[in-house]
Amino acid sequence: MAEALQQLILNTLDAQGAIKDTRSLVIPGQPEPAASHDSQIVILGALNSLLSRDMIKYDSHEVLSYILSPEGAQIAKEGSHEARVWVALPAKGLGPPMTQAQLGKEVGDATAKVGQGNAFKQKWIAREGDGLVKAVDSIKDVTQLELQEIESSGDLKSGQKALADLRKRKLVVQRKGQWFTVQKGANFSTSTAKPETDLTADMLASGAWKTSTFKKYNFEAEGIPPAGGSLHPLLKVREEIRNNFLEMGFAEMPTSSYVESAFWCFDAMFVPQQHPARDLQDTFYISDPVKSLPPEPSYYKRVSTVHEHGGYGSTGYRAPWSHEESSKLLLRTHTTASSTHMLYKLAARCRGEDIEGDEKEFTHGARPTTAHGNPVSDDGFRPAKLFSIDRVFRNETMDATHLAEFHQVEGVVADKGLTLADLIGFMRVFFKKMGIEKVRFKPAYNPYTEPSLEIFAFHPMLDKWVEVGNSGMFRPEMLEPMGFPKDVRVHGWGLSLERPTMIRYGINNIRTLLGHKVSVEGIENSAAVMF
Repeated sequence: MAEALQQLILNTLDAQGAIKDTRSLVIPGQPEPAASHDSQIVILGALNSLLSRDMIKYDSHEVLSYILSPEGAQIAKEGSHEARVWVALPAKGLGPPMTQAQLGKEVGDATAKVGQGNAFKQKWIAREGDGLVKAVDSIKDVTQLELQEIESSGDLKSGQKALADLRKRKLVVQRKGQWFTVQKGANFSTSTAKPETDLTADMLASGAWKTSTFKKYNFEAEGIPPAGGSLHPLLKVREEIRNNFLEMGFAEMPTSSYVESAFWCFDAMFVPQQHPARDLQDTFYISDPVKSLPPEPSYYKRVSTVHEHGGYGSTGYRAPWSHEESSKLLLRTHTTASSTHMLYKLAARCRGEDIEGDEKEFTHGARPTTAHGNPVSDDGFRPAKLFSIDRVFRNETMDATHLAEFHQVEGVVADKGLTLADLIGFMRVFFKKMGIEKVRFKPAYNPYTEPSLEIFAFHPMLDKWVEVGNSGMFRPEMLEPMGFPKDVRVHGWGLSLERPTMIRYGINNIRTLLGHKVSVEGIENSAAVMF
């Protein structure tokens, strides 16, 4: 129909020279002239298609029309409320008057309520005793007639006062429409053959391009936005924190082991086998395979001994050691399991073994020094500063602030002569680089660090102190079984990646940051984070 309508417009222009009013056109397949708003929309599409080829030019003219509301359409079909009330009532003297309750059942409560007022106003009905009766023998339902006229023509001949009354009663709705006057364009032709949009190899070979008409290229048109990828807010914050670590001379640890053994996740860190964190309510255990491969036997023996009987200046936990508990496989509950792996590998030189793999790049200097720059005897130890940012898993009840998986920012510093003051000083510098100036510390308990500190930062939007991390110095019961000298100290700390991201982006429900409820548009439009 689109091509037939375009051809009609061109033929009419060719015959008449101009089209003064497109409402006079009869759209192919339609029985009447295109007077309605919808018909003019169809014509507008054909005009724009011809205008793009400079075959015509046109001017728009605005016109107001009216359509019926759902209530108005019902009245046009069934009659006004007052007319339906009049029809339902008995004639005066020809039957008992109809009560209000009976009228409501007959025509409906809404019609009875509205219709009575209008019928009384027009003196169509009257009261008789406790009921209502007809006051006249016949009526003319002007409201229905007016609405039927508007439904057919879009206007009302009786004038604006009647229209205003119908609009006040919300029976009609005003709608802006348009019609067009059309003239010939620079490339006017009665042919609707579309111009070529591409110059092809066949055209060049045959010479057809010489007689072909080509569509003009619109240099003003905007191109389609490229569907490029977008970084998730968590990745943006992760990159900012990662750059802070690298600027401070840290090396990034490999953390691809989502599945760990209970030995590396708990035992090697001197977490007791009876600790509540190892319960099913807090940890996801793997059912297949059930057991992990055994660690290096001598190291395993030293760890089990310090747990059960003590050593290295400790009395241990004095609890029976379970090989079955130690060999369980689980989804790691913290990335400190990976840090423990790395510390064990870094202690290889101290145990008289050759250090292997990527761990070589994590140690600093051929001649070790203390944290204060003093040289020490070459006992195989090399200082190291390591960090990681990766996922951990806990059997949490999911709510607005907790998920079963989240990201942990982990860091360790290993050196001789380290003190708690060094840890506090480092954490102040680290959080300052993240834009957090007000930091304070509170003593805490961790099975694998002593002393331990919880880290609090002042939240200006919440106007209160909030916990942002946990830290401490790893216990000798953890470090010395690995082979580190007694004077080696290791700082460790961990903080969440989700919490600073939610604060930065004003997110109050973690499920809208991570998971299936994340808005793709929100990710695409999220700003770059700078602490």
